[in-house]
Amino acid sequence: MEFPDLGKHCSEKTCKQLDFLPLKCDACKQDFCKAHFTCAAHKCPFAFTKDVQVPVCPLCNNPVPIKKGEIPDVVVGEHIDRDCNCHPGKKEKIFTFRCSKEGCRKKEMMQVACDQCRGSFCIQHRHPLDHSCKHGGRPIGAAG
Repeated sequence: MEFPDLGKHCSEKTCKQLDFLPLKCDACKQDFCKAHFTCAAHKCPFAFTKDVQVPVCPLCNNPVPIKKGEIPDVVVGEHIDRDCNCHPGKKEKIFTFRCSKEGCRKKEMMQVACDQCRGSFCIQHRHPLDHSCKHGGRPIGAAG
């Protein structure tokens, strides 16, 4: 017994296979067999509506929204110039902790705090005797 209403023919011109479980293309809304249901396989004329790509900034890793018809490279370039938080020309300062000893201009990468006065000092002035610490009574030991 034949079922004439069961299944659909593939819409691909070179195929026309009768498929009992046809797949519908999201873009052009036509029915295709499993070999031709992807937009690339049947050269869908409306594939551009489904192929939406959002460029990502290479510096801050954030998506950059673009409008239809804009060139992604130009929009990402403008984002880097205006809105990007990570500027390659802007270097972060590494040595940020300045010595609290009067007259010393050295800076350290890590904070070296005195246990008695809680001041931040360079390696040379880190001991209480080296920076003439007056807080906390007598110094714990002599710096060598």
